[in-house]
Amino acid sequence: MSAQPPSLMIVEDDLALQKQLKWSMDRFESVTADDLASAVLQFRRHKPAVVTMDLGLPPDQDSVSEGFKLLEKLIELEPATKVIVLTGQNDQNNALRAIRLGAYDFLAKPVDPDMLVLTVERALRLHELQQENQRLLDQQDGEPAGKLLTRDPQMLRLCRTIERVASSDATVLLLGESGTGKEVLAQTLHDASKRKGRFVAINCAAIPEALLESELFGYERGAFTGATKTTVGKIETANGGTLMLDEIGDLPMPLQAKLLRFLQERNIERLGGRQEIAVDVRIVGATHQDLKAKIAQGLFREDLYYRLAEIVVDIPPLRDRIGDAVLLSHAFLRRFCAEQRRSILRLSDEAIRSVEAHRWPGNVRELQNLMKRASIMADGDRITPEDLGLPSPETTPADQNDLDLRTVRERAERQAVVAALARTDGNIAKASDLLGVSRPTLYDLMNRLGIKT
Repeated sequence: MSAQPPSLMIVEDDLALQKQLKWSMDRFESVTADDLASAVLQFRRHKPAVVTMDLGLPPDQDSVSEGFKLLEKLIELEPATKVIVLTGQNDQNNALRAIRLGAYDFLAKPVDPDMLVLTVERALRLHELQQENQRLLDQQDGEPAGKLLTRDPQMLRLCRTIERVASSDATVLLLGESGTGKEVLAQTLHDASKRKGRFVAINCAAIPEALLESELFGYERGAFTGATKTTVGKIETANGGTLMLDEIGDLPMPLQAKLLRFLQERNIERLGGRQEIAVDVRIVGATHQDLKAKIAQGLFREDLYYRLAEIVVDIPPLRDRIGDAVLLSHAFLRRFCAEQRRSILRLSDEAIRSVEAHRWPGNVRELQNLMKRASIMADGDRITPEDLGLPSPETTPADQNDLDLRTVRERAERQAVVAALARTDGNIAKASDLLGVSRPTLYDLMNRLGIKT
């Protein structure tokens, strides 16, 4: 017996045909099964990359119900598996249903052995490429662009900034509307750094002023009524790592002075304590407020602002990120469908246009919530504007402010290419069809415009 694990599973209840299929595909290491129970058992045991299966399985070979149950189970157990469904000559509806449920391909019976071998080889190659791509993503060490999903030029420049800043100890101030992903960026900055400590986040607006100081700096036993034991604060907990102070614009003035002293001295004293404790922590501040306006109103210390603002990162709202709303919609749908163990849902063309037209006042958080609700409530396999609760899209008039033809043309090309890639979830062939150009032309455009797949 070969030591190589089987890469193929053949599910066929007709034993003669099962042997014929196994013989015609003898170049692959394979296992066989003849019903749903044995197929699931073999699949769990061997985890083959490719499965060929008949839809008509015992106990009722004239029905396709058992076959579809098996297909759904296999995709649920391992979504990356390539399932090739073998159907009757006049079985187009079931074939299309199988594709919608996640099958890789279908072939009509009687199956041409050469075509079957070719289809299995292609499926195996695609599976290998996807697995290798996932391994490379998993091995990425300190690469923010690998964790942030975007094609927008502004956000890509922001990713490069995060990459450059990560290796330093500079204090970073993240500015942006609520829901734009400030905590995701702070976590990404920490992950990309060489810091071995923890990432700790605290929302300065969510904790009462009387408790916030003890939360940040900790306290000694007996420091106040109810302090029955010494407790380490968030700053000390993040020693060796990163502390994110979310909504730092709401930090009370007395605590602003104490935080400023820490940023200058890098020492803290717990409440009720007299010993200075050295702490090595990177501070990342974040707020949706205009801190300079708060300084002018006397509500925020100017010296603290300049301590925090060694590196300032302005995060654009989702409505200003070209193509990102649709791109993120596809990603959220895949994630939520996997979490709920249901077949992959797709956005209808009308839903895509509605997503593109919506202003997203709640930014990425609003989009995420909408996609989660739609993945739960949608009846069919397509998400409609009604499932999203969005109005029908309206045509937006073109911007006529900039009349420089070269600038207008390049901006229009970039927006069209990014939008096409977002709509087709990064599928080059479909995007080129949508744009009415050949694939080589699209690759040339992407290369010229600096757009990555």
